[in-house]
Amino acid sequence: MDIIFLHELKVKTLIGIYPWELKVAQTIQLDLEIALPTSQACQTDNFEDALDYALIVQRIQQVLSERHFSLLEALAEHIAQTILLEFKSPWVKVSVAKLSAIRGVKKVGVRIERTSCGH
Repeated sequence: MDIIFLHELKVKTLIGIYPWELKVAQTIQLDLEIALPTSQACQTDNFEDALDYALIVQRIQQVLSERHFSLLEALAEHIAQTILLEFKSPWVKVSVAKLSAIRGVKKVGVRIERTSCGH
């Protein structure tokens, strides 16, 4: 399995259950590992056969600007399903963390792995 990764993507979004979290965007950090639908890009060296990293980042930023999530778990699941469905990945690992959400803790978060229905 061939995997691309995006590490330490920082995005501002509304996340949380407290009243202030419904109004104030927080910075979250995402780490993604995304299985490629095929390994063709390795043989062809052709951009058309690859996943576009920039397009993935743009889509994630769009998703996180459009809606509020109460839980990191739900946010991670939504990102995972977006990658699986829209980018035809057979497998994805998504890590999402709030930065400095708890005093004395650098980041708190969740990591999920999902596969597409066909795999």
